[in-house]
Amino acid sequence: MSVRFSSPTLRAAVVALCAAGILTACSKPAPPAEDIRPVRVVKLVADAGAQQSQFAGDVRPRYESQLGFRVGGKIIERKVDVGATVRRGAVLMRLDPQDLKLAETQARATLRAAETERELAAADYKRHVNLRTQNFVSQAVLDAKQSALKAAQANVEAARAGLRGQSNQADYTTLVADVDGVVTAIDAEVGQVVQAGTPVVRVARTAEKDVVIGIPEDKVAGLRQAAEVTVRLWADAGQTIPGKIREIAPMADAATRTYTVKVALPERADARLGMSATVELATGAVSTGGLRVPLSALVNHKGASSVWLVENGAVKLVPVQVTGQVDNDVLVAGAVRAGQNVVTAGVNLLKPGQKVRILTADVARRLDAEAAMSAKDGAAQ
Repeated sequence: MSVRFSSPTLRAAVVALCAAGILTACSKPAPPAEDIRPVRVVKLVADAGAQQSQFAGDVRPRYESQLGFRVGGKIIERKVDVGATVRRGAVLMRLDPQDLKLAETQARATLRAAETERELAAADYKRHVNLRTQNFVSQAVLDAKQSALKAAQANVEAARAGLRGQSNQADYTTLVADVDGVVTAIDAEVGQVVQAGTPVVRVARTAEKDVVIGIPEDKVAGLRQAAEVTVRLWADAGQTIPGKIREIAPMADAATRTYTVKVALPERADARLGMSATVELATGAVSTGGLRVPLSALVNHKGASSVWLVENGAVKLVPVQVTGQVDNDVLVAGAVRAGQNVVTAGVNLLKPGQKVRILTADVARRLDAEAAMSAKDGAAQ
């Protein structure tokens, strides 16, 4: 069966469609678009070795005691003022001892009564011993008298212990310094009634002093390896005092988000409590000629450490040797040099020769903000 076209225009359209179909069937498929992955990079820099950091602080006593009376009462005398230097055994305050003196007198009278009862029991027992030798009393009566004597002796010992306790109570009305130091605060005044143990005077030891500073969290790791600690007082900035890190707080301060560090001063350091000071810390590892890279740039390839270098828009895997660590960075050496770009994010998703696009700082910040917003929205849902 043959098809006849009556219109030249229709015949031309049919011919064009047939030609397009033949060309489409004979042409090759279009190649897939090349995968270009965005990456973040840093430039390799040489390690500068130990770094000097300065932190402001103040001089504080290593030990500061809050002293209080061991008994309650009314304060009748204060012997020291703030800033006074005191020696061990010096009188600081006194309480009204009248009630405790009366209790001591009562305890002494109780002791005398117990001693009298013991003397009477001893005489009675001696008399019954003689009667027993003459067989005028039974052994049971003698045993009873002996028990009465032992009870009287026990009453004497109890009364004597009570008298000692009341004597101590009376002595506790005088508050004395237990160490050599300086008075830093007065928390109670004459006429005030205080309970036992209530702090009334603060005494700080002057023999041992610390400079207290606050360290940000990114400096704590390097602080533990500080090779040298130097203290300068604001009152005498030209003089340097060697210090030693004595304590690093295990938790950051809730208000400042810094870690409290106490730097011990030598005993002969001419530093007064409360002085302003600057602590200089030599942190960081000793220079080994390595290059500093973030820890996130390392990738484990066939059991060895490597990094991705960006050259001519593509990445290349280069093995390196880790020679040390400085803060949150590592020191590397090998077939790398300063100034080269190293990939720091997504290192496990790359392959040799892959084309990459380096993210600028602005784009990286925008992507971080979008990721944070997405995470926040996901948590809200």
